[in-house]
Amino acid sequence: MKAHNKWLTAPLAAGLAATLLSGCGTEQGEGSGNAGPTVRVGMSDEIVATDPAGGYDPGSWLLFNNVFQSLLAFPKGGSEPEPDAADKCAFSGGSKVYTCTLREGLKFSNGNPLTSEDVKFSFERALKIADPNGPAPLLSSIDSIEAPDAKTVVFRLKVADATFPSKIASGAGSIVDHREYAADALRTDGKAAGSGPYKLDSFSDTEAVFTANNSYQGNAKRKNGGVTLKLYRGDREALGKALSAGDIDVAYRGLAADDIAALENRTDAKGIQVVQGSSAEVQHLVFNVKDPVAGKLGVRKAIAHLVDREALVENVYKSTATPLYSIVPAGIAGHATSFFDTYGDPDTAKAKEALRKDGVSGKVKLTLWSTPNRFGPSTDQMMEAIAGQLNASGLFEAKVQSVPYEQYEKDIDAGKYGVYVRGWVPDYPDADNFTSPFFGDDNVLGNRYKNALITGELLPAVAASPDRSQTGSTYNKVQDLVAEELPLLPLWQGKQYAVAREGVTGLEWTLDASTVFRFWEIKKG
Repeated sequence: MKAHNKWLTAPLAAGLAATLLSGCGTEQGEGSGNAGPTVRVGMSDEIVATDPAGGYDPGSWLLFNNVFQSLLAFPKGGSEPEPDAADKCAFSGGSKVYTCTLREGLKFSNGNPLTSEDVKFSFERALKIADPNGPAPLLSSIDSIEAPDAKTVVFRLKVADATFPSKIASGAGSIVDHREYAADALRTDGKAAGSGPYKLDSFSDTEAVFTANNSYQGNAKRKNGGVTLKLYRGDREALGKALSAGDIDVAYRGLAADDIAALENRTDAKGIQVVQGSSAEVQHLVFNVKDPVAGKLGVRKAIAHLVDREALVENVYKSTATPLYSIVPAGIAGHATSFFDTYGDPDTAKAKEALRKDGVSGKVKLTLWSTPNRFGPSTDQMMEAIAGQLNASGLFEAKVQSVPYEQYEKDIDAGKYGVYVRGWVPDYPDADNFTSPFFGDDNVLGNRYKNALITGELLPAVAASPDRSQTGSTYNKVQDLVAEELPLLPLWQGKQYAVAREGVTGLEWTLDASTVFRFWEIKKG
C-alpha cells in the first residue's frame, strides 16, 4: 500500500516550557451551534485536492473533515469512532459484513438528499478512480457494497477487518453527492458538495472560505459562523507575521521552535497563546535491508545502540516531541517500549560489540538521506545530529545528504538509499495504522523488508479482533520482532500545537490523536 502523501510534514510548532499555555482558553459546553464571528486560520500546508477521491495529505483531509460527512466520526478526545451520518452501524459475519443505517433527514449543502446510493457511490468511486494521491488503499478490504434501501448500506469485506469502522471514519470515508461527481474521474473545478458542518464557498491557492452548512445533521455543534483558511504554502515566516500582525486568529501546522520564540519575544506580539494537544505523529529512521551497508544487521544494531533520542528532542525539537521506542506511539492501544527494552540507553560498547559480531571492522562509512521540504525544516538538523552521535562513537564515518522530496521519493523507490528518514501522520488512531502499512510487499517505507510471521499470521489475526483493547499482546509480538530485525528505528512522537491570538477558545478540542482539526470547536470572543 502506497500512501506517501500522509507522511508527516513536521511537528506543528515548538513551545517553550515557561510560556506554554497548555489547554489555554478552554471553552465549556457545546455552544449554540451557529454563534460567533468568522475565525481566520492560517497554515503552511497545501490543500492538494477538494475531491475526497484525490486527496491523502493533511491539508486535504482538513478540508474533507469539515466539508464532508462520513458514516462515523471520531469524537473530540476519543479514538473510538461514533455514528455521524449513520444512526447506527454493526458488524456481522465475523467482522466481514458491516451494515450501517443512515440518520433521518440527511442533506448535502446543495439541498439534495443524502441516501445510501450516495454512500455506495462514494466508496465505489474512490476505489474505481484509485488516484495515486487518493485514499483508495485504505478501502482495499471492501469486496462489494449493497444499498438495499435508501437508508441502509452493507459493506462485504474480503477479509475480517475490525479496523474498518476507523478507516471509514477518516477522510477516506467522505460521502459525496452522486449527482455532482463523475463516477470515474476527479472533480477539477475546486468546488465541493458535502453534508458536513461547513460549505466550501471558495477555494484558491492562497485561501479557502468555509461558511455554515445549515442543512447539516450530525454531532458537531458549531461555535463560529465560518472559517477563512489562509494558505501560506510552506512560508513559515509569512505565517508567523500574519499571526503577530492580527491578519489571522490561529496558526495551525507550520511554525517551528524558533518561530514561536520569535513571536513571544516580539513587542507587537502580545496576547499570543500556545495550545498543546496530544498527537500520534511519529518519525522513524528507516533502513533498506537490501543495502550493502545498512543491510547488515550488526550495522543497524550499532545505530540503535548509539542514537540518543533525548538529545534529539531537546536540542533539535525544543521538547515539542517525545522520545519514541515503539512503532506504535504512546496513547494508542498496543503501545510497547520494545526498542528501549532491547537496546536501552545509548551505549558505545554495545554498539561496537554488535558490529564485531557481524564481522564489521573499521569505521562504517554511511550516508544519511534527508529531505526538509516534506518532513519539516528541522529534519536536516536532526539528521546532522544523528550523524554526529554516530561519529562521536568512533565507529562510524557518517554524513548527511539532503535532496528535494520528489528526487527523494524516486531514489527510495529505486533502492538507492541505505538509511533515510520517514514520518507518519496516522489515518486513524489504531495500532493497525502504524503496522500494516509498514510491512510486506509495496510497503510505504520502501525498505524491502518482509517478515512472513508478521504479514501472514500476526497482523491478519489482530485485524479480525473486534475488541481493540485486547490486541496488545499480538502487537507486542510484532514490535519485539521489529526491534530485533530493525527495518526501522523509531525516533520521536510529536506533540500538536496551535498558536492563537487572545480570545480564541476551543483549540484543545481540535488537537488529539485522531488528527481531525475540528473547525466547529473554535470560537472567537
